[in-house]
Amino acid sequence: MGGPLSTHATVLSCSFGTLFVRPRPTFMLTQTILVVDDSPTIRRMVRAALAPVSGVTFVEAGTGLQAIEALAIQPVQAMVLDLNMPDMHGLDVLKFVRSHEQYRHLPVMILTTRGDEASRDAALHAGATTYMTKPFEPATLIFAIKDLLVAGGRQVSNP
Repeated sequence: MGGPLSTHATVLSCSFGTLFVRPRPTFMLTQTILVVDDSPTIRRMVRAALAPVSGVTFVEAGTGLQAIEALAIQPVQAMVLDLNMPDMHGLDVLKFVRSHEQYRHLPVMILTTRGDEASRDAALHAGATTYMTKPFEPATLIFAIKDLLVAGGRQVSNP
């Protein structure tokens, strides 16, 4: 699984001793996931469940406003977002993300206790990449996150 491409120069020599520089694409090894939930326990559970995924680091936010601040401070490759938070509803965070060009294609997984069809439809309509309910199975979360990172913001099937 790869991440965004970066370019490194490769130096080649020919029979005349002239050097050529050719860009060589390589994949970034680390992908950062922003985990947004007002429950520190849930944030720890998500991190623990995703610990087996190689090359993933985490940034945490306990509120919607902290999530927006975290996005401004550090680039992330995906977001796991709760809907029910005290300061700002997760859908409002999602709408903020989708309304800004630099975050428009950020993969966003909604991870919430709300299992009703209306909540799911509202989240997907607002631009969620995928939707998953709590409690979750760690293996299902791992599968969904890997799928999310590969999807790069396109809607994916729900696990």
